[in-house]
Amino acid sequence: MIPRLLRHLLQILAFLILFSILIVWIGRWVNPTSTALMFERRVQAWWAQEPLDIKHQWQDWDQLSEALKVAVLAAEDQKFIEHRGFDLEAIQAALVHNRQGKSVRGASTLTQQLAKNLFLWSDRSWLRKGIEAWFTFLLEHFWSKQRILEVYLNSVEWGKGIFGAEAAAQYYFGVSAQALNAQQASLLAAILPNPRYWSASQPSAYVTRKSAWIRQQVHQLGGNQHLKPLNSD
Repeated sequence: MIPRLLRHLLQILAFLILFSILIVWIGRWVNPTSTALMFERRVQAWWAQEPLDIKHQWQDWDQLSEALKVAVLAAEDQKFIEHRGFDLEAIQAALVHNRQGKSVRGASTLTQQLAKNLFLWSDRSWLRKGIEAWFTFLLEHFWSKQRILEVYLNSVEWGKGIFGAEAAAQYYFGVSAQALNAQQASLLAAILPNPRYWSASQPSAYVTRKSAWIRQQVHQLGGNQHLKPLNSD
């Protein structure tokens, strides 16, 4: 009885592994029209009996502002081009910080964030983190860095019902994602940790300070030159 049950469990696990590989492999070419996070937000709105209008419009790599690409990297993952999905130094620093008990600091790379947003649910359980690590490995293995950043910018949450750079640019500034300037891009990058609380068009003092810091980081990274390895993918 136990061996038979174990065999069935192993078959299910093998199917899930193969299915996950397949959907990530397909994602190299097929643009996602929705994400797990969008579905989660819809369920939350339905449960709370609140209206939710999802705004999302895909834009290809060349239709995304260079200023936004480098601003998001400066804000979220400055080692994105170098690492293979996991920033071990950031993880170690976060563990030390969190053991002090003052606050909780994350160490997720941009690829890890994308894995969670695309495929998983948003809690802090070890189960989710483990599955997130698997999808992070697959994304880094099957996709180029350019593709990872392209899908991230087109799927990340930028406000209540606002997903992706085009929807965010239109909502906050009334321009296309391609037309975003350096200041607008830095403001959008500044609200990413808590986009449903902060506003890019009506920034708080904190968001204003952080956007200025992001522009400084962009300058230190070399501006658009930092994107050269991605543009050659």
